[in-house]
This record gives sequence, structure tokens and C-alpha cells, in this order.
Amino acid sequence: MTSDQDRLFSKPLAQVADFRFDEKVASVFPDMISRSIPGYGQILHTLGELAQRFARPDTRIYDLGCSLGAATSAMRRALGERSLEIVAVDNSEAMVKRAQEHLEAYRSPIPVELVCADIRDIEIANASMVVLNFTLQFLAPEDRDALIRNVCAGLNPGGVLVVSEKLVFDQPSIHALLDELHLDFKRANGYSELEISQKRNALENVMRPDTLAQHQARFSEAGFHASGLWFQCFNFASMVAIK
Repeated sequence: MTSDQDRLFSKPLAQVADFRFDEKVASVFPDMISRSIPGYGQILHTLGELAQRFARPDTRIYDLGCSLGAATSAMRRALGERSLEIVAVDNSEAMVKRAQEHLEAYRSPIPVELVCADIRDIEIANASMVVLNFTLQFLAPEDRDALIRNVCAGLNPGGVLVVSEKLVFDQPSIHALLDELHLDFKRANGYSELEISQKRNALENVMRPDTLAQHQARFSEAGFHASGLWFQCFNFASMVAIK
């Protein structure tokens, strides 16, 4: 299934509404995310490699905030015929509907339970791997600690949590530099100044990133014995935490 080019913010809007993962966004999401997140393809590829290392037979992998199922698909392909189940969860009906179409287009013996629900309401059990790929930043900050504790409780010993996020930085000069490099990345991918400005306004109230130190403290307090940064490009990063 192909997607359209992201032109959602290409025309001046009288009022920029808060960003929502609705049908309009779902229809252009692959183009939007590839042109907006540096290193996104590398992150997906490495999720497959991490799944090969950490996924155990007769366990579950959880993809929380799965959107169109790109992370699920990457792990499923990498795992071949391994005997386990993937539970993919998103609270957007539009995303889940399209994710189902994407997943059905690729044959695999690994079953995927696709759930339309709030990830805060999902019970994590018998998990060897949990993925939050650019998801946590959209939760209310006061709900993040509880979610990560829930994930850690549901992971089997030796299991891994992968969290990919946009980061903020305590040092203003570093934050400004990395933010501007990211904007240059978007300009190089064809986004206009109008599109960049309007999308930033749309995300302002719904995406509130943390610092790396906040993530690391959250992992430790939840019960993970080790965590670290495995990828960073500008202000985008991916981390692992091991139970």
C-alpha cells in the first residue's frame, strides 16, 4: 500500500489545530516520518537486529504506539520463523486500519495481535522485548513513569525496552544547534518554512520531549539494571534499557 506525499501544512492555515494521528496523517505518515526524523530507517533496521538478540521463543514482543506497523514489520522480517507473538498497539483507528493492511501484505508465520487501545491500559506480560518508537513523547509527562514501570514489570529477566524519542537539551546553545540542524534536515527533504512553522505549532501542545537524563532516571527508577544510548542524530535518539 503506497502513501501520499506529506503536504498537510503546505497552505496557510487560519488556525493551526493540535496535531492528531487521524486519517489525513495516516495517509501520508510514511513520507512524513522519513522526511522528518533523521536516521529513521537505521532505527527500524536495528530494531530487527535487537529483536534477533533479545526475542525468546514462546514470549511476546510489544510495539506500543505502533502507528502503521513499521517497527513490527521490521522485527517480524528479522525474526523469520521464530515461535513468538507480537502485540502491536495504537489508539488511532486510522493508524490501526492501515497497519492491518500493511501487515497483511507481508506473509509471516509470526502472528501479530493488532490492538486499538490506549497503551497505558495494556497489560504487559511474558515479554522479551518492548518498543516505544517515538511514542512516549506524546504521553502526558505525569503518565510516563507509570508506563515504564508497567513495561519493566511485564518484561522477563534479560528482556529489553527500546525507546526512540526526540530529545531536549539542558544547555541552550547545544539545544539551539541541534534544533537548527534538524530544521536543515527537513528543508533538505523539501519542507518549506511555512510547513515547518505550522507543523511545529501543531505539535507544540501534544509533543513534550524529555532530556536524556530524564529518560535514564526513569529507566533506573522503574527497575531496569542497565540503560544506554545506542543511536543519536541531531536531537533524535534511541535508547535501550535491560531488565
